[in-house]
Amino acid sequence: QVLLVESGGGLVQAGGSLRLSCAASGRTFGSYAAGWFRQAPGKEREFAAAISWSGSSTYYEDSVKGRFTISRDNAKNTVYLQMNSLKTEDTGVYSCAAGLGVVGGRREDEYDYWGQGTQVTVSS
Repeated sequence: QVLLVESGGGLVQAGGSLRLSCAASGRTFGSYAAGWFRQAPGKEREFAAAISWSGSSTYYEDSVKGRFTISRDNAKNTVYLQMNSLKTEDTGVYSCAAGLGVVGGRREDEYDYWGQGTQVTVSS
């Protein structure tokens, strides 16, 4: 069992930055791939970024490439999403997820555990 708790969301102006954190319980978290998904108001949840269990491989949705960076610290059981040059269209609820059988990490059904999410609001 893995429990995920996100933090770091908030209100920021366009062009600003935020760093999201996803703290995981469970001694085996280092074996799980992790991902960040986001859901804008009135839209379906979509993939943002993913990272392999070792951190050696990362994947990004095209609209966040070059602006977002996913990383992890397995000693701290934490995955991060550094978001720079934020745009109003980045507004949404950001959720982290963890899974053992993840390949690429773009599909929600690859993940076994989900956090509750943290709100990110980017104002113009």
